[in-house]
Amino acid sequence: MVDVGERSSARGGATAPQADGRKRRWRQHKIDRREELVDGTLAAIRKRGSNAGMDEIAAEIGVSKTVLYRYFSDKNDLVHATMQRFIETTLMPRVYGAINLDAAEYDLVRAALAEYVGTVDEDPEVYRFIMGNGSGDQSSLAEFEKLFAEVVSTVIIDRGRAHGAETEGALLWSYVLVGGIQLATHWWTTDKTMSRDEVIDYLTMMAWSAIEGMMRAGGSPAKFAQLPHVLPERED
Repeated sequence: MVDVGERSSARGGATAPQADGRKRRWRQHKIDRREELVDGTLAAIRKRGSNAGMDEIAAEIGVSKTVLYRYFSDKNDLVHATMQRFIETTLMPRVYGAINLDAAEYDLVRAALAEYVGTVDEDPEVYRFIMGNGSGDQSSLAEFEKLFAEVVSTVIIDRGRAHGAETEGALLWSYVLVGGIQLATHWWTTDKTMSRDEVIDYLTMMAWSAIEGMMRAGGSPAKFAQLPHVLPERED
């Protein structure tokens, strides 16, 4: 004979996995639905522009604003998710592809810069949306800058060691390069006084000159300090 406690335990054991399964399915559904809405947001911004509000985004996707707020706590949450999606699916794959080329160092620098500037130039409304509406949570941008700097640092370390240079400053150099490139590109999106090719040319000149100078000193600040620091005379 089975007592009531055992029957309750048996029922509990049967229903608990079912409840857990429902929770997992709901969490996955929410993740999938958020991704669909973020993809819809990207399409809406590309069509309606970076100043599109929640009403316009919802209308373009074909849902009510209430549905957006069911999956995103506010506009900052939507901007955060959109930024992550753009970085993970559009920007970083192009930059990674350039950095992983089997090419000479100068060509790698130029290729990576061309992909970064090109991505921003080809998707200006999305870029302006995530940069112009990110007054709240900027963690995605910080994560991207950290990731980008770490990737650049790895390349500098690998290539620098191959040339017998010290690489203790690689991560610092990478943050300077990434931060400067990001800021300059952002300025360019609001002041198109230069063509895309000109921006890439100038950024390449700056970045390569810095890298070449560091390698000329063997990556050592002490050796660099001993070098003559005189600007060369211009040759006609």
